[in-house]
Amino acid sequence: MAIPHAPMDRHDQPTREMNHLRSGNRMDAQRAREPEWRTTGEEPDYRFTLANERTFLAWIRTALAVLAAGVLLDQFSTKLRPHLLVVLVASALCLLAAMLSVMAYRRWQHNEIAMRHKSPLPHSRVLAWLAGAVLATSAALAVLITASIIGIQS
Repeated sequence: MAIPHAPMDRHDQPTREMNHLRSGNRMDAQRAREPEWRTTGEEPDYRFTLANERTFLAWIRTALAVLAAGVLLDQFSTKLRPHLLVVLVASALCLLAAMLSVMAYRRWQHNEIAMRHKSPLPHSRVLAWLAGAVLATSAALAVLITASIIGIQS
């Protein structure tokens, strides 16, 4: 015996994506969500795509490590003075982590587009930028540690 269903109003109408999933056609639903740039050019060799994703994940791990350093510096630096400078360095590290995560995605996207169009991979200034940020942070922390050792108070 069939169970009667209540009539559906316009809010209960299944979406196009749900229709694809119900019909078992998951590839169509996945393609419906893809950004436009992923539908241009040729599909690259999956090994290159996976390598590009591994590089993206390495950048994300770097961003998480920088974020952790900022949080740890803020929470556990009880001896470093002046405290305002410590907070500024910790905040700068957290902002650097946020920017790195955005740059990681952009780098992955640009590399993917280049591979799809069989173009050379684009040059990225992120490495030089990251090296400069690490240099500046290291110098600031060295000054803070040295000042705390020799007893400079604020």
